[in-house]
Amino acid sequence: MATPKDYGFMRRALDLAEIAASRGEVPVGAVLVHDGKVIGEGSNRPIGDCDPSAHAEIVALRHAAAGLQNYRLPNTTLYVTIEPCTMCFGALVHARVRRLVYGACEPRAGVVESHLSLGQMDFFNHKIYIESGIMAEEAGRLVREFFYDRR
Repeated sequence: MATPKDYGFMRRALDLAEIAASRGEVPVGAVLVHDGKVIGEGSNRPIGDCDPSAHAEIVALRHAAAGLQNYRLPNTTLYVTIEPCTMCFGALVHARVRRLVYGACEPRAGVVESHLSLGQMDFFNHKIYIESGIMAEEAGRLVREFFYDRR
């Protein structure tokens, strides 16, 4: 169940998504939290970094892992504005993120509820607790407006 702190961290993720949009990137932002403190954050950067893996989630995980000097990030929560893709969900599993909180569904490439339901699969060796729909309208609006303006 969502808490007031969840909304605060999602607000920061939305701010990061707006930064991505200002750079011409798809507006997605992510914040990784441990014990109530931000340990990593990121926004989409695949175009600017010339890196197809530079999704907001991956950037946040890399930031946290480098800071902690550990590729495992147990007991953390990742807040992301849009439902993760397969690459990002797999990275969350490998990093041992405990909880995923995301805003809007991603009907084309989301794999948590839109397609595949990867969070419910029992073949992973790690289970992520998932909460969706936190500030979904605002997150979805950012993406819709971004693509509307590009057309």
